[in-house]
Amino acid sequence: MTLQTVAALAACGAAVGLANDACAQADTPPTPALVAGFTYKADVMGIDAGQGRHDVVYLDNAELTLSADFDSAIGWRGGTAFVDVLNNFGGAPNRTANTLQGVDNIEVGAPALLLYQAWVQQTFAGGRLSVLAGRYDINSEFYYNDAAGQLINPVFGIGSELSSTGPNGPSTFPRTEMAVRVRYAGKRDYVQAAMVRAPRGTVDPVGKRTLLFIAEAGRRGSTALSIGAWTYSRRQPEIVPPGVSVDERRAASHGAYVLAEQDVAGNPDGAGYWRAFLRAGVADGDTTPFGGGMQIGLSGRRILPSRPDSMVSIGYGRASLSDRYRRANPAGAPPLTASENALELTYSDRLSPFLTLQPDVQYVFRPSGRRDADDVLVLGLRAIISWDMP
Repeated sequence: MTLQTVAALAACGAAVGLANDACAQADTPPTPALVAGFTYKADVMGIDAGQGRHDVVYLDNAELTLSADFDSAIGWRGGTAFVDVLNNFGGAPNRTANTLQGVDNIEVGAPALLLYQAWVQQTFAGGRLSVLAGRYDINSEFYYNDAAGQLINPVFGIGSELSSTGPNGPSTFPRTEMAVRVRYAGKRDYVQAAMVRAPRGTVDPVGKRTLLFIAEAGRRGSTALSIGAWTYSRRQPEIVPPGVSVDERRAASHGAYVLAEQDVAGNPDGAGYWRAFLRAGVADGDTTPFGGGMQIGLSGRRILPSRPDSMVSIGYGRASLSDRYRRANPAGAPPLTASENALELTYSDRLSPFLTLQPDVQYVFRPSGRRDADDVLVLGLRAIISWDMP
């Protein structure tokens, strides 16, 4: 059970309305007071990076979640809570692939047991307005679109031009921070904004923590469009390539993005439902290696009529290296190209009520933007074991 599924379950029961028409229309029984879930993802990734560099890596991600509906539990109308504990072990496929963006969205810097999310949410105005406070992953609601959610390469999650900001990144997988988020959601339109404390490491010259401000507005439906923007409250060190001394100059880190989806065949409740997506973002290019990025793709659900959970996704992602990053390339090093590009094809199917298998293939062009680097081929298999109660 994914984070979005657990959060939506709690929100649906409290009539939060996460811009999901199906949630609002479903004739469902009363929401349980507590819903517990466990999800275990295990990936085996084979990497061929050329020049004799290849490896087979195992890595995993275990999540224990608990969502509470305060109305059912204690009569507190419109209140919900969510807790997510995360544990990661295993290898690091990107040590061999040597890309800027990674090749697996559950890879972490070091194994750790973490309190991933822990927040309380209150709704108002008949569930249309909600306020959330606590430890929060911004990518659970911001810079996220469902049509790209099945793909494993991190570039199809939160955009690299935002995820790479600050020494430890913003408040997203695997390390999150305290936040306050306000959201207004109508039947189709929504607007949301959050103020998030940046993880440790993103500081000003005297060691004070900085804040990330992010806002997004959009419309859901057969044609969906969202526009977002973000900025930090304090200036950050300008980014430089590996092997170059950290620049003492500091700059304001900011950017914007757009997400679009379009139904191209079928309907969400039937077989052969296909939906296309386009994502694009831009950033300052001084505090991150990326001046922008673009991802485009297509996802299909129930592509085999006899297999209701069969899904396929194909996506292409391009991360544009900033001029600042490319100009700072060490003297004598091979020149950098304008971008790093990745192509991914994946298929998944639920084989039993608790087991889903997902084979995956990726091809990364010019990893890290290096002209002298061979392209990278990644063959993977993801197994997902999920359980929830009640």
